[in-house]
Amino acid sequence: MGARAGEIAGHEPRAVQKALALLEAVAQLGSGATARDIAAHAGIPQATAYRLLNLLTADGYLVRIADLSGFALGRRTRQLAGAEAPDPVDHHAVLEELRGQVRFGIHLASFAGGRVRLIDRDPDHELSGENTIAAHLHASAIGKILLASRPDLVPPSLRRVTSRTITDIAVLQGELDAVRHTGSAREVDEVRVGRSAVAVPVHDAQNAVAGCLAAIGKTGRLAVDDPELTDLLRSCAARVSGRVPA
Repeated sequence: MGARAGEIAGHEPRAVQKALALLEAVAQLGSGATARDIAAHAGIPQATAYRLLNLLTADGYLVRIADLSGFALGRRTRQLAGAEAPDPVDHHAVLEELRGQVRFGIHLASFAGGRVRLIDRDPDHELSGENTIAAHLHASAIGKILLASRPDLVPPSLRRVTSRTITDIAVLQGELDAVRHTGSAREVDEVRVGRSAVAVPVHDAQNAVAGCLAAIGKTGRLAVDDPELTDLLRSCAARVSGRVPA
């Protein structure tokens, strides 16, 4: 026999549990999380996750970010939390504004779960070696921002990626101290010969480091000690801070 009017059908409690798991996954992964990442984080089959994500979006519990690449918590979810938070920042629009001012690749990374995940890549500047950045944090400006905020993630031994990669723990610790002091990290030919980068932290609502903003370009063209470039990065990072998960 079917369920009587007003009763919950046998499969509906599980659907509610899955929907809540997806909302929790978006909250933990942060604004811009993709449907695939959300499904994997929640442990839900992708086909089921896609259907529920669309329903949650239609009902206002989730919203799609401006470039449609991912999701963020919607107004109704924030209302359930008991406070009216500002609408999600359009990361892409903020970054596009900065990209119009510089000739280097501008990339936004999240450090959710203690790992590097690029959540907004510069479409005009392909970033090769992304897996290397994630796997060998000591070699990149992006990774150094993470390690400076999470010393527990510094590996006991440092692999040489190029001839310029830091492989001495004491030298790396000195550089991480400088990152904490200056609020910026540098990289010159350390992940890829001929490539340099400058990165600055992006903070969450509690002022913890939640990710970073990086300018990446050719060595010799991108000056890692250029204060104007660093100031531009800091200004942009401040505008997206509070919206990227720690």
